[in-house]
Amino acid sequence: MRGWSTSDIPDLTGRLAVVTGANSGLGHVTALELARKGARVVLACRSAARGEAAVGRIRREVPRADVELLVLDLGDLGSVHTCARRLPYDRIDLLVNNAGVMAVPYGTTADGFETQFGVNHLGHFALTGLLLPRLLATPGARVVTVSSLMHALANIDPRDLNSRQRYGRWISYARSKTANLLFTHELARRLAARGAEVVAVAAHPGYAATNLQTAGPRAEGRRGAERVMEVANRVFAQSAEAGALPVLYAATADGVRADEFFGPRFGMWRGAPARSWRAPWTVDDAVSRRLWEESVRLTGVFYDSLAP
Repeated sequence: MRGWSTSDIPDLTGRLAVVTGANSGLGHVTALELARKGARVVLACRSAARGEAAVGRIRREVPRADVELLVLDLGDLGSVHTCARRLPYDRIDLLVNNAGVMAVPYGTTADGFETQFGVNHLGHFALTGLLLPRLLATPGARVVTVSSLMHALANIDPRDLNSRQRYGRWISYARSKTANLLFTHELARRLAARGAEVVAVAAHPGYAATNLQTAGPRAEGRRGAERVMEVANRVFAQSAEAGALPVLYAATADGVRADEFFGPRFGMWRGAPARSWRAPWTVDDAVSRRLWEESVRLTGVFYDSLAP
């Protein structure tokens, strides 16, 4: 795995990829590199204007790119259902659950869920479930869910998944990223029990400079905090292009196994992709099963193809 780079991505001609949050940051780099290797890429983005701009940027860099936009608001389950219904393909080779929000002020989604838990976990849980029949119809398909090293700050609280009793922007973010890993763990377990060929894995970018870090302070008008994050991005972070490498590795490399977690090699912070440490609570079968059951209850997406 040493030195793995985008040049190692195999030819993806004839493959279909769906990437959430592909208008900027890691998602945009991921969509660009998949398109560069010949995949047909669907950019699933909340903003139609920003999504169209991202499609244009990819086509300028890769004139023959086969890319298209599908509007998706992960904070609105109605939008998730509409997106899945409008996706005009009966097979999907790759789903990259990338979009997310980080350390934002307390708020709720259109369906009343705490924003970070609702967008980062529940929205992707629902989308994956709705697209699962098309993934199961595609031998060798993969589901890559983007988590974060910040998951190490907190386990989920099954009694307060929506942080109604206590809200801390960073703890709630960490819980949502733990939920991403628990979802991957339980999805991998259920796929294996069914004998399915779909591989569920997770990845994180280390510390990569994207607009994710500044979005929270900007939303609150905390200009000082926004400036601090901007400086930290310039001084300490690696580029979005480098941060996307573990995601691209998880999505395309040979030998990737179910429920693996990939991140940067050096200190899990930067460098070429490698298997990453994860907190022990993210592989707890009982907790992952309980989160799954609660996610089904909250979203109404039942994953009928995957019996317990």
